[in-house]
Amino acid sequence: MNGLALTLLILFGVLLIGTVLLQPGTKGGLGASFGGGGANSAFGAQGATPFLSKATYWLAGGFLATTLFIEVLIIRENRSVLDKTVDKTVATLPAPVVPVPAPSPVPATIPAKK
Repeated sequence: MNGLALTLLILFGVLLIGTVLLQPGTKGGLGASFGGGGANSAFGAQGATPFLSKATYWLAGGFLATTLFIEVLIIRENRSVLDKTVDKTVATLPAPVVPVPAPSPVPATIPAKK
């Protein structure tokens, strides 16, 4: 189930980025580079703007719902996001004890006065 949810999240994310970049802005944006004039004949007089804005709303909603679903799955498994990266067997082993050599005594010398 986690793989399917992650795949849907990536799909929604890529499609959402695409629809946002294709929307015409004040200076044309990337939508004008991909044949902005041809959109008038395919989608009517207003172009693809209403379709792209509705698609953006639906894709953003799907992206949000998928992220919330993944979060619910994580909470139900009672784990943290960091649990995948930490190997529990390594974390429970005691640290090795390394003997530290004792410092050698330094003879105390008094400097001679000249």
